[in-house]
Amino acid sequence: MNVLHLPAREPAPDVEALATFVACAHAMLDPSTPEATRRAVEARLLEQLPTVKALGVFELFDVRDPALGQLIADELEADTNAS
Repeated sequence: MNVLHLPAREPAPDVEALATFVACAHAMLDPSTPEATRRAVEARLLEQLPTVKALGVFELFDVRDPALGQLIADELEADTNAS
């Protein structure tokens, strides 16, 4: 079995954006997250959308939560219409 060894390096900004996006999504979907925190996390999640979209994440994965999926779809559509 071949094991690919990659040199250690600092995470790329796109990796950090993806990690932030996932962490924010988890916080938004956690029913114990206070509403004020949820609103702040939502803004941070939306800031990551251009990078996450550029990575092709939405071509590979679906957002299973209907409300979060609609929020993301609306933001992506608004971004497309603004361009």
